[in-house]
Amino acid sequence: MRQPQTVKALEELGRVRLSKSFFMREFLYSEISQIEGIPNIPNDPELAIAAGKNLCEKVLEPLQDQLGRIGIRSAYRSADVNAKGAENKNQYSCASNEKNYAGHIWDVRDSRGYMGATTCIVVTSFIPYYERTGDWTALAWWIHDHIPAYASMTFFPKSAAFNISWHENPNYSKYIYSYVKNPHTDKTGYLTNQEMDNFLGSHLQAYEEFIQDLRS
Repeated sequence: MRQPQTVKALEELGRVRLSKSFFMREFLYSEISQIEGIPNIPNDPELAIAAGKNLCEKVLEPLQDQLGRIGIRSAYRSADVNAKGAENKNQYSCASNEKNYAGHIWDVRDSRGYMGATTCIVVTSFIPYYERTGDWTALAWWIHDHIPAYASMTFFPKSAAFNISWHENPNYSKYIYSYVKNPHTDKTGYLTNQEMDNFLGSHLQAYEEFIQDLRS
């Protein structure tokens, strides 16, 4: 599949069903693309679709099945769009292309040849709990315990939105990071990674109240 060059071809790409609930079109919107006038279209649609299918089928669908509707805030970025975001990092907060290959840039493999995909999402059912408690860690630990295919998560302040990734590398160093202070430690940074003592085991106590609120 070549990069779409016509409206019809782009429509066909947008109609590609990545999983039972998600289509490619909802992952292509980009504010940077809109404001800067740079098309957000994959150069390698087949690779972008393959990475997106893994993200949707292995991470987003099981998450949505159990916690309800997911809102997509941002997802795929073309290399040109991401480069513009990195160029204006203070305004757009984008990392370099090299760091986003197999991340937000779905259609380029990383330096080791692996594919991957990242999207920024909001879990709608979690917003009331987060607004009441300010505790984003409840959602982070729930995903850590229940969605083993995630590769990384990075949390942001508004509505507990977060980047979540799938990655093809089985040895990917899984982690959870946040730009929001952990209410239990009053610090930003890593909640967990594979070198930390809290990585393994159940974390039920961290999200038990949220699940009870959800069920009631």
